[in-house]
Amino acid sequence: LRNTRTNFSTRMSKRNGFNKEIFILSVDVGTTSIRCHVYDKEAKIRGSCITKVVPLYPEVGYVEMDPDALWTGFITVVKGAVKDANVQMSQIEALGISTQRATFTTWDRRTGVPFHNFISWQDQRAADLVKSWNRSCTLKVIHGAMKVVYFLTRQKRSLAASLIVFSTQHVTFRLVWALTHYKQVRQAVAEGNCCFGTIDTWLLFKLTKGRVHATDYSNASATGIFDSYQMCWSGMLCSLVSLPLSILPKVENTGHDFGSTDPSIFGIPIPILSLMADQQAAMFGECCFDVGDVKITMGTGTFMNINTGSKPHTSVAGLYPLVGWKIGSEVVYLAEGNAADTGTAIKWAQELELFSDVQDTCAMAYSVSDSDGVCFVPSFSGLQAPLNDPKACASFMGLKPSTTKSHLVRAILESVAFRNKQLYETMLRETHIPITKIRVDGGVSSNDFVMQLTANLFGRKVARPKHHEMSCLGAAFVAGLGIGFWRTREELKKLHNTDDVFLPKGALHNGVSTPNGEYNPVLQSWERALRRSMNWYKP
Repeated sequence: LRNTRTNFSTRMSKRNGFNKEIFILSVDVGTTSIRCHVYDKEAKIRGSCITKVVPLYPEVGYVEMDPDALWTGFITVVKGAVKDANVQMSQIEALGISTQRATFTTWDRRTGVPFHNFISWQDQRAADLVKSWNRSCTLKVIHGAMKVVYFLTRQKRSLAASLIVFSTQHVTFRLVWALTHYKQVRQAVAEGNCCFGTIDTWLLFKLTKGRVHATDYSNASATGIFDSYQMCWSGMLCSLVSLPLSILPKVENTGHDFGSTDPSIFGIPIPILSLMADQQAAMFGECCFDVGDVKITMGTGTFMNINTGSKPHTSVAGLYPLVGWKIGSEVVYLAEGNAADTGTAIKWAQELELFSDVQDTCAMAYSVSDSDGVCFVPSFSGLQAPLNDPKACASFMGLKPSTTKSHLVRAILESVAFRNKQLYETMLRETHIPITKIRVDGGVSSNDFVMQLTANLFGRKVARPKHHEMSCLGAAFVAGLGIGFWRTREELKKLHNTDDVFLPKGALHNGVSTPNGEYNPVLQSWERALRRSMNWYKP
């Protein structure tokens, strides 16, 4: 991006004139919404637009998205945000794109027409396939062989291979399923006309009218098909499960000149200077640039990430090593644990009319002294790390005639904080990295009850930014750094607004408090409920 940055002031005067202010445009394609923000030099939002994403559930366990609806939504929010900012498209200096990860489709390379709907990261259609492979003799042989190799070489990559466990949240076996069940995909692969891509790749293909078939390292590393140690698609894995390497996109830096939007779309070409997976983008937006920085995003799901520096983390309990970002020659890795059903559970409760306005949930939870012995297990999409059970069911346990809506709401909110505690303790146990700071974002972070309980359970201070949606900001930061709109990461840190800070109960010692044990009996009951919800659905 050096030439892009050098020519920044020249382009600024040529395109906009010296009297016109310029902006960075950023779009985040999430699980439930597509939002676009127009940012100025102070990283303030000058214009916004949001539209809903409507998931499709064609069969039990299937979760899909309509590609045409997603494309229409993308164009709508870009034009809407620019209009809301009262600026011209010619004042947009660069575009950054953040997307949900591991949601994919395949399409015809010549026409750009998808062969099927996007298959969501929440989709469970490959659960049986995943379970079969995880129990297979082939995987046991690989585990054994890699343990021997690790014993001889002490290479972390071999240790990681000896511990590999497949998951439905990764693309791998959902793509195997698509290749098995969609004849037109197999035919296109045979003819050399099939493209695979997660949402970022497909949008880039559409925005450039088919000129660019690419992704970035942060998105690639979340597919399950990418080798984060070698920084390339895993030829060994693709060979093992019969995935054709020919359909995969080129992997570029997170901050990269991906080309420009076709002029027919927005009237002028807009440089696309960052593609970024949403959780990694939120990490960058939170300015978690240092080893030991932790970011928790509570949106549709909860994603907890820790910056592990220049080396990927090898996990034994289900934390996943990700590329946070690659900018220039610098590669930053993260370790991630997640819970799939955070906002999902709250939205479900709202649809059941446990409450009318999500803003009421905090007051409802505080209106009762406890949950009256009710436990909620938030596992509509199974249980992730550290339990890793795709067959677990969601459940309420401990219901009584005295149970009220407030008790049910409190139990749901408590379950969010309890899963946070599980992930946090797994992260501490696994990484042995001293935690430097904890920042929380995402829509559910606006709930003070969840935030305070999380701080109490962690025994640490947690901070919440004024603006909870950080994925857009992260993609904007990367795009802006690429053209010199912002110069340094220290400058980005100074642009952050004052946080809301939640301190744990009890005395603080060097920023750490010992949890007071008030919730231990409730936690134990909840963990019992978890165990009873596991392996509920039959293979």
